[in-house]
Amino acid sequence: MTVQMTRLSAFTMWFLASIFYAYQYVIRVLPNLIMPNVIEKFQIDASIFGQFSGVYYIGYAAMHIPVGILLDRVGPRIIMPLLMILTAAGLLPLIFSDVWIYPVIGRALIGMGSTGAILGVFKIVRMAYDESKFTRMLGISVTIGLVGAIWGGEPVNYFMNLFSWQTVVMALFAAGLLLAVLTYVMIPAHTPESTNANEIKNDIWSVLSNPMVLAICLLGGLMVGPLEGFADVWGTEYLKTVYHFSDDWGSTLPSFIFFGMCFGASALTYMADKTRAYYGMTIMSAVGMALGFVLLLMGALDKTTMMIVFTLVGIFSAYQILVIYLASTYVKEKVVGLTTACANMIIMIFGYLFHSSIGGIMTFFWDGATREGVPFYGSYAYTMALSIIPIGLIIGVVGFTVLSLRERSLKGVSQTI
Repeated sequence: MTVQMTRLSAFTMWFLASIFYAYQYVIRVLPNLIMPNVIEKFQIDASIFGQFSGVYYIGYAAMHIPVGILLDRVGPRIIMPLLMILTAAGLLPLIFSDVWIYPVIGRALIGMGSTGAILGVFKIVRMAYDESKFTRMLGISVTIGLVGAIWGGEPVNYFMNLFSWQTVVMALFAAGLLLAVLTYVMIPAHTPESTNANEIKNDIWSVLSNPMVLAICLLGGLMVGPLEGFADVWGTEYLKTVYHFSDDWGSTLPSFIFFGMCFGASALTYMADKTRAYYGMTIMSAVGMALGFVLLLMGALDKTTMMIVFTLVGIFSAYQILVIYLASTYVKEKVVGLTTACANMIIMIFGYLFHSSIGGIMTFFWDGATREGVPFYGSYAYTMALSIIPIGLIIGVVGFTVLSLRERSLKGVSQTI
């Protein structure tokens, strides 16, 4: 262990960090369930709601590098509880404000606070466990986080129907505060690491100016639509509108994508490590997700088939781990950690692009129908809007194929030399 502590305290601080990862996932997918309520309360359309949903990713991406530095310099005992409080507080404008700009600001705060979840897990696992246990403990943390995403579907929907969506939001706020207090109490004090500001600046520039890192991350971002566009927000209402599923089925089925990702995080990385075909596995994932969404948008799936397809889409959604690894292979060893943070940051930015684009396209194809004065979007508008998901995946297939062929060509040249 890098910090002297008992096994119990090491487990406790790791477990609390993992619970925060799950907690932020519940809040991240919450718009999937409260979309009609928010649209009705604030009298907005799908385009504005899409921007609201997507601004989470702007806050999330913007804080990656600052939070990474703060965790090193100040330590997780102070930074993580503050980020937990920030995440929880971002929920309050949905209930206590009637002015739309405040929920948007709150959603950005949720994204900013959520950055501490995965980065906090990275930091705490390195503090509390030997390097040999890093991958194992990180994998379990990711699984716990995805369970949070699954729980954010039908179970949360059940409590919303049993009580009210406002009551559930307040309960989530209270849970965040409790988690912050427990984390501050249980995590030991941390000795700050000394770092040079100019060196940090140079390292960041060396990563963000690397053309291969940028190409890989941008193409990877184009492939996040199934997870960050569909499963996070638009899936439930799409299934209820186009497939005429009930509330229960509409909120449950998108959770199978997160369920599949629980397995994909281990399965895809295992196969890629064994075959060393990181480009090939990424391309296969994009093709698999694209086929699944083409079938979905064609209306060709029943409930049982949809469970299978969404599970497979979830497995393939773990391609992000492969993309982040690929990006790290094009930089020097000393900036590998920074590269993974920057890669995740760039990929997550596309969550905003997908949400705002889907909302904008839905509004463009809206036929003017309303229900109780609130815009009602039909099957055609939803289908046209979600079509950008397979389009992004197809571009990803082409782009990664080109990069793969370039890599093979360069290796061939180096071997002949």
